[in-house]
Amino acid sequence: MKVAIGSDHAGYEMKEFIKNQLSAEYEIVDCGTYSAEAVDYPDFAHKVADLIVNGEVKYGILMCGSGNGVNIVANKHKGVRSVYCWMPELAELGRKHNDANALALPARFIANELALEVVKKFLITDFEGGRHERRVGKIE
Repeated sequence: MKVAIGSDHAGYEMKEFIKNQLSAEYEIVDCGTYSAEAVDYPDFAHKVADLIVNGEVKYGILMCGSGNGVNIVANKHKGVRSVYCWMPELAELGRKHNDANALALPARFIANELALEVVKKFLITDFEGGRHERRVGKIE
């Protein structure tokens, strides 16, 4: 499975950690940033979201200091359903109930190990469909 990952400078360390942990199991497309030097989060969130919209990746993982900025940017793209999560249970519900295809993480507020748990739960959880499918259909 192909997964895009992107962050700003605040999320750079977490991005590298998650990318390295997932690379044995998933094909990771690194959309940057590539250092801890200050950058603008929308640039990287747009790159990840574009890959989702174009069908080049199944999921996107985004991080910035709070997680809010990258989440807002991703959700501006038609067809992207990004969820902001800081615990595995939220990621699970985002996939089960909302068919989320992007995940936003708050790099300054959770440890890398917890972020990895959240990401793994997101990636292994299937959409339930059923009553949720009707609701997701009303988003666009």
